[in-house]
Amino acid sequence: MDNLDITLGVEEEFFLVDAASRDLLADPAPEIFEVCEQNAGPHKVVHEFLRSQIEANTRVCNSVAEVRQALLETRKLVAHAAAQHSAKLMAASTHPFARWDEQKPSEGDRYRRFEVIFQESVRRFLVAGMHIHAGFGEADDRIRVMTALRRYLPLLHALSTSSPFSEGRMTGFKSYRLNLIGALPRTSLPGALYSQADYENLLENYREMDFVRDGSELWWDIRPSQHYPTVELRICDICPRIDDAMSLVALYACLVRWLLRNRDSLPPEPPTEIIAENRWLAQRYGVFAILGAPVGKDREDIADIVHWLTEELAEDAAALDCEAELSHVHEIIRNGAGADRQIDLYRLRRLEGDSEEEALAAVVDALIEETCEGLAA
Repeated sequence: MDNLDITLGVEEEFFLVDAASRDLLADPAPEIFEVCEQNAGPHKVVHEFLRSQIEANTRVCNSVAEVRQALLETRKLVAHAAAQHSAKLMAASTHPFARWDEQKPSEGDRYRRFEVIFQESVRRFLVAGMHIHAGFGEADDRIRVMTALRRYLPLLHALSTSSPFSEGRMTGFKSYRLNLIGALPRTSLPGALYSQADYENLLENYREMDFVRDGSELWWDIRPSQHYPTVELRICDICPRIDDAMSLVALYACLVRWLLRNRDSLPPEPPTEIIAENRWLAQRYGVFAILGAPVGKDREDIADIVHWLTEELAEDAAALDCEAELSHVHEIIRNGAGADRQIDLYRLRRLEGDSEEEALAAVVDALIEETCEGLAA
């Protein structure tokens, strides 16, 4: 493996929606999962904390193009299994009107333990996300690049936002998911780490105090994977459209490669508190946020940041053969992320005379349609 080679994989968490009511299926047919497990091939389909959710994990991919094909395969697999049992597949990080107190947790000791420990904060955890894994380099390289990536997390998140509604209300946030995640410990940004030893020492401190059992219970926005030699990007909302998801995969892969080839001359780390401020702006305003610049002390419009960054990453996009996917970031800026489309449709339907319930149902229908765009029959 060349020292700039990168492997990729994506985890997508979906909601299972009742085809008639457009509400979540609190207790979907178990056959949906059985069919997925039987037909997953090189991919993997697993349960999430709530029964109304289903998670699809792609195989390990050696290129951005392979990731696109893998996402088409996993979405098709889960969507077709759901359709056999009167369910629809929806990719959004919150359901527009479903209630958390009507959901049922999945079976399993891990989930029961979490409910006992975290109580109402985990019961309200009606959220879905997209996690992107990048495998590269040695362990120390991965930790140093992970730390250098922190300043770009707000931008990556803003481009992914897809959770403006919660329990029938427009929340005022483009990503309300992060508000709900923040009720749990060990979420948000990790501190700056500079070696695998730094990470292992911190993890051991957590273990010694009996806060966690292993690294899978560190739910940071970005983390070393517990099970794979990867850095796992976790801050992103799930994208309804595969094209948007692929743009984020490309941006993340290019950033990793760019930082990896410049790992001996990385800029000083900004204060974690400043990155956290940008993170809040991203979840509040999405692609309309004016963020603190990744380099320097000024605030910049996201469009300007993206323009500068994509020029910096041009060499890496060419090397990874993902120029088109990276360029799509500009289209997200121009036309909005998933959250913007949901809000626009809701407002339009209300102006045209729909009730709140009818307008929210229309949003669900649009999300289902976007989720399944491009999937062969």
